Amino acid sequence: MTKELPDNIHRLPVEPRIIPRSDHNISRNDISDNALKVLYRLANAGYKAYLVGGGVRDLLLDIKPKDFDVVTDAHPEQIRELFRNCRLIGRRFRLAHVRFGPEIIEVSTFRACHSGGEGDTESSDGRILRDNVYGDIDDDVWRRDFSVNALFYNIDDFSIVDYVGGMNDIRDRQLRLIGDPQARYREDPVRMLRAIRFAAKLDFSIHADSARPIPVLATLLNDIPPARLFEEFIKLFLGGTAHKTYELLCEYDLFTYLFPQSAAMIKTHAQHGELLRHAFNNTDQRLAENKPVTPGFLVAALLWAPVRQLADEHERHGLPELEALHLAGDAVVSRQVSQVALPRRITLMAREIWTMQSRLKRRQGKRPLRLLSHPRFRAAYDFLLLRAQSGEHVTDLAEWWQNLQQEHPDAVAAGKPRGEQVRKRRRPRRRSNPSGDGR
Repeated sequence: MTKELPDNIHRLPVEPRIIPRSDHNISRNDISDNALKVLYRLANAGYKAYLVGGGVRDLLLDIKPKDFDVVTDAHPEQIRELFRNCRLIGRRFRLAHVRFGPEIIEVSTFRACHSGGEGDTESSDGRILRDNVYGDIDDDVWRRDFSVNALFYNIDDFSIVDYVGGMNDIRDRQLRLIGDPQARYREDPVRMLRAIRFAAKLDFSIHADSARPIPVLATLLNDIPPARLFEEFIKLFLGGTAHKTYELLCEYDLFTYLFPQSAAMIKTHAQHGELLRHAFNNTDQRLAENKPVTPGFLVAALLWAPVRQLADEHERHGLPELEALHLAGDAVVSRQVSQVALPRRITLMAREIWTMQSRLKRRQGKRPLRLLSHPRFRAAYDFLLLRAQSGEHVTDLAEWWQNLQQEHPDAVAAGKPRGEQVRKRRRPRRRSNPSGDGR
């Protein structure tokens, strides 16, 4: 028997494959206690409840999940009635967040595919605008993106429910979109970035049918709000596989839709590509060693080549280097935030790193010792090392600063470690009221 499905979904058998507990490796001992509380409370209240998505996928791959998602036939308001620690969020996707201290268990209601003529649920180019059409598990599975993310762990009998061959794709270590890839990418172009992220994170290949449309449809990312692309930027490059992610983004012609100025420079300046590879490897290594990382440092690397090129032009017109870097940084950042909405705290750090590259050249008098204790010195020095590793002619300068740090460890210790500075918020001062009217 087959289920009536929208045109963009292949007509596949409805009857799922049920993998009993004896035939898979997921144990309740590996599932968050809080996720189990949510699952059992929903089940005890008479609702269907499944663990779904990346948590199931990662457990099958013997990876410790970062979070756990639950899907149920209970509607958001019914979920809120069961959990006092619940907050409903979202308009396009109505979700319930059940908070247990720092851990949030995300609970969603089964969703159905959209049928034609549902008003503003889809845009003219096929993108989903609203997605609160509820259904059952055999509806919900077709709304999910990749087969490996569409596996359901059933709390009733600890089995896995597989409608779309996700278990086989996990075995074959491949990512495969559910349904027609072109239509699914048009529904949500960010799925192209998700394909890259999962392929890098899991070391999976992208199935040929799912990979082929990506370079053709990459331009659809221009229609994605810059704020959402910033969220994807963080997930892509601060997940521990930045270098692999970068290589795949370039392979599928997606990098240019995130950082167009950088992509243009890479085509003509191979040295910039080398700097980025060193920056991404450095980030991955720091994360592997549980060291702090900051997006500001990566942004400084990503935009360095266009900033340096524009600053050189300003210098040729007679501006001092420091002023030229300031002006170039402002211009490049202004163009970039129209594509990816980088917050000011991040662009401010990048600007400081760039301008300190000029200050690091000043080695006379007491300036170098004062610079050692600057809050951004370590980030600026690390950036100088990246430049040297990528082939810029700053190796002698980097060695000079390395020797100075060894000679004056106390001055270095006076500075703060690389990373974002968290400042205490001051209580606003009470304004005087000269009129005395009591307002």
